[in-house]
Amino acid sequence: MNRHPFRGPTCWLRSLVAAGTTLVFLWTLVLSASPSIHERLHPDANRVEHSCAVTIVSSGQFNHSAQVPLVDPPVPAVLLAKVARLSPQWVQSSYLGASVFEHAPPALA
Repeated sequence: MNRHPFRGPTCWLRSLVAAGTTLVFLWTLVLSASPSIHERLHPDANRVEHSCAVTIVSSGQFNHSAQVPLVDPPVPAVLLAKVARLSPQWVQSSYLGASVFEHAPPALA
């Protein structure tokens, strides 16, 4: 068993992927700060419909994308002209017919 999980044949590959990802993200930040360099890479960078990683980072939406609402907006309720008048009614309790407290506990409990 390998005692050092960060040493071995795949350690250099992990380091290379991490360094590459970091460099690509830093290059994206540089391009978002300098529109002239971005226009040299993309000739259509000044168009409205242009979309790439640089425009996403410069717009500030790289953490999340705008979600489509899952439900429809609430529809206002139709107001009734008359409110029905409520009348109180007495309802017998269902516990009275069960006789829960009718008997005493056993004598030798």
